[in-house]
Amino acid sequence: MILSDRDIREYIKRGEIKIVPCDLKEQLQPIGVDLRLGNTFKIFKITHKSHIDLAAKNYEPDTETIEVADGKSFVLHPDEFVLGITKEYVEIPNDIMAHIDGRSSLGRLGIGVHSTAGHADPGWKGRLTLEISNIGKLPISIIPGMRFCCLIFETLSSPVEKGYRGKYFRTTSPSTSKISEEFNERK
Repeated sequence: MILSDRDIREYIKRGEIKIVPCDLKEQLQPIGVDLRLGNTFKIFKITHKSHIDLAAKNYEPDTETIEVADGKSFVLHPDEFVLGITKEYVEIPNDIMAHIDGRSSLGRLGIGVHSTAGHADPGWKGRLTLEISNIGKLPISIIPGMRFCCLIFETLSSPVEKGYRGKYFRTTSPSTSKISEEFNERK
């Protein structure tokens, strides 16, 4: 069951869902909470490597971290993919999961907020990494602090036995893929 605005407000009031900082008057929507774009971005560099080798030990893509000051903007070019982060730190209890949904106002400009990772697991703690792409034909400036996505909460049939404690737990900056860790564990 998806939580309504009044249920979300109650979960936050009881401290079961944490969103810090959060102005519910501004960010609470009928079925979710808008999250704002943070100031840190990871851009992927074009390198001499011929491909991404997921099985390479401790593979880390070549990225550059960009910090954008409040009041400034980050220009997202057509066909560009970057990682961003939410301003808000989020904690979700073990009996709830959350969908990360892009805002339709941004989607209508060609901005995608996530490629595949459109949810936060029960037990999640941290800031959410956003997989941001521009599928439009024109560059678009995005601004830290703007409402960028919506977190929609859904109750589970029962609490999970083991809350999320995976490789992205307690994220504080945009995290690149750590999938190579899965291959290294098998060796």
